[in-house]
Amino acid sequence: MIVKVDDLLSMDEFKKMNKDALVSKLQAVENLIRSYTNNNFQNRTMRIEAASQDGMLMGSSPYFKVGDTVQISQSQVNDGLYGIVEIKSNAIVLDHDLYDHPYNMATKIIYPPDVQKGVIDLMIWEKGNRHKVGIKSETLSRHTVTYYDQDSNNQVMGYPVSLLGFLKPYIKPRF
Repeated sequence: MIVKVDDLLSMDEFKKMNKDALVSKLQAVENLIRSYTNNNFQNRTMRIEAASQDGMLMGSSPYFKVGDTVQISQSQVNDGLYGIVEIKSNAIVLDHDLYDHPYNMATKIIYPPDVQKGVIDLMIWEKGNRHKVGIKSETLSRHTVTYYDQDSNNQVMGYPVSLLGFLKPYIKPRF
């Protein structure tokens, strides 16, 4: 996960939020960021190739620890992002079921601290301002509301452009 859920739940803005709803929002933001930047944030030096059996990845790495995110690729059936739940002597238990397959490449995902901070800022904005999207100004006496245009100049992926500046150094070209 791009940001630890427990870290968010310890913040005042998220204390009353349902943990499952927060996990769902974080996964959505993580997928948006990976898609928008065309960057999977993989550390290719921290990678193992292993079979999957009985819902576990049969292998281990000194670089993997509980709570890490790994991306499985080239497996044909298990490709995707997973969180490490438990590490056994020669097996890794992930947060989603795996299909039995003789080959899976698991690579550790590492998000830089500025991306994690940016995600926290996005989540705070989401919590406090999502219901106000499109409102440019509002007057209470005689009730006047002015809406601004929601086009590519002032929003990206449903978020204000000003909140997504932290992603600029991580955008990779698409070919």
